[in-house]
Amino acid sequence: MNTTPFSLSMQAYRSAPQVQRRSWWLGLFLCVGALLLVALGLGVGSSGLEPVWRMTADPVASQIVWEIRAPRTLGAWAAGALLGLAGAVAQGLFRNPLADPFLLGSASGASLGVVLMLAGLGVSPFAAAWAVRLGLTGAAFAGALAAVLLTLTLARGVQHTFRLLLAGVVVGMVLGALTSMMTIAVPETLQAMQGFMLGSTGFVGWQSWSIMAGVGALCVAAAWSLSRALDGLSLGEATAHSLGLPLAPLRAALVAVIALATGAAVAQTGLIAFVGLAAPHLVRAVVRTTHARLLLLASLMGGLLLLAADILARGLLAPQEIPVGVLTAVLGGGYLLWLMHRRQG
Repeated sequence: MNTTPFSLSMQAYRSAPQVQRRSWWLGLFLCVGALLLVALGLGVGSSGLEPVWRMTADPVASQIVWEIRAPRTLGAWAAGALLGLAGAVAQGLFRNPLADPFLLGSASGASLGVVLMLAGLGVSPFAAAWAVRLGLTGAAFAGALAAVLLTLTLARGVQHTFRLLLAGVVVGMVLGALTSMMTIAVPETLQAMQGFMLGSTGFVGWQSWSIMAGVGALCVAAAWSLSRALDGLSLGEATAHSLGLPLAPLRAALVAVIALATGAAVAQTGLIAFVGLAAPHLVRAVVRTTHARLLLLASLMGGLLLLAADILARGLLAPQEIPVGVLTAVLGGGYLLWLMHRRQG
């Protein structure tokens, strides 16, 4: 078979409509699946699955649906979409399929911010006042952004991708160790930190959902505008530089998208593992496309994954609830192990 560059380009041109159609079908499937899961999530509570139309007839039950379950369900989808988008951007930026949104130290920074807030204010682990939750949310977001800034400082900017990756690993380890030291020094914070580390959507309200929705719209628009830069970086830094791409500003913008999306999700739901790592992999398993479509599809896939995990966490052992971060870690880790085994075979 003739494999000249011209023939390869003609094959890519002929397969482009097929890839586009498959991308549209996948996006439609993810949207319809999300709508169905949202409807299912409105009926899943501590007593198991209940028909929504029956609950809306009772004023008390209707208030539970629209004030507790609805924002939690939509918030789970929004947090998953943010993590899926951040994971796709991180994997494109670092050209590493194992990159995840927490690679720049944002997760460890958010944990340290929360434990410092708990230790400084002397908050009881059972405190549930809205002012306390707002303070913890702000502390988590500030800690995540501070960790990313520290990573950028240690890496001396965004000139070298490998140095940035190494600095993120070091910052994550150091801040994680400081978080452990703080929980040992102040044992009263241990139970509250355990809930944050395991991840939960139980405290997501309409305000939290609106924050994540606004940040998500901003990050999707910014990432989509930078998708051509990710396509260029996927060919290698030397090739991207030869194409005339300003690598330093583009890396800085991509890091900002990762930090903002990850910080917003972690601040509202805690640490939820594997969603940002698995969502781009699942999309690539169905369709190989450019980053413009990959980013949107990974965001939709992340929302669907976390929403499905949240519904399972509520309904599997009802009335007892499984931490959603534990469920995503088990399912995501199992999927990645299966994927590694299949590729080795």
